[in-house]
Amino acid sequence: MSLSTDRTRQFEAAALPHLDAAWNLARWLLRDDQLADDAVQEAYLRAFRFFDGLRGESARPWLLGIVRNACYDWMRQNRQLADQVEFDELRDSEAVSAPSSPEAGDPARQWEQRAQGERINAAIDALPPVYREVIVLRELEEMRYEDIARIAGVPLGTVMSRLSRARAMLRESLRDERPGDAGGRTRHVNV
Repeated sequence: MSLSTDRTRQFEAAALPHLDAAWNLARWLLRDDQLADDAVQEAYLRAFRFFDGLRGESARPWLLGIVRNACYDWMRQNRQLADQVEFDELRDSEAVSAPSSPEAGDPARQWEQRAQGERINAAIDALPPVYREVIVLRELEEMRYEDIARIAGVPLGTVMSRLSRARAMLRESLRDERPGDAGGRTRHVNV
C-alpha cells in the first residue's frame, strides 16, 4: 500500500463521519444548499491538504472549524449576495419525519408542529452568523462548549456569552411570533 493511499484512507476515516455535520453547519451559515455543497467541498479539500497537521485532536471540531472558515470566506467575498440568499429549512430539506406517537398522526397536530418548526427555523435563520453558528453547533450538532470555542476560534467565555445572547434573541423572536389557538390561549415555546 502506498503512503498516499494510506493517508487518503486515514483522512476518509477521520473526516467522512462528520460530513453531515459539516454540511449542516455550512447550510445554516450560508442559507443555501448549493453554496453549502461548495463550501463543504472546499473545506474538505483544505482539510485533506492540511491533514498531517491534525495530531491527536478530535477531527470533528478541527474539520468544522475549517468548514466555518470556508463559509466566512465566501460571505466576505460575496457580501452583497450573502444577505440576499434565503433558506427555508422545511421547503429545502428532503428530510421527512415519521409519526412517533398516535397523536403525531393527527393532521391538526402535524400542522401545528410544522408551523412551530417553521417559526423556529425562521428565528434561527434571522440570527447574525456568529449567533447562528453557536446555536447550530450546540443545539443541533450537540457539540461541547470547548469544541465550539475551537471551531469559532474564540475563548470559551465568548461562546457562552454568544450562546446566551442567541437563546435570548430566539426567545424574543418566538415570543413576538407566538400564535394563539382557537380558544384564545397562547402556546409557549421553550428555547
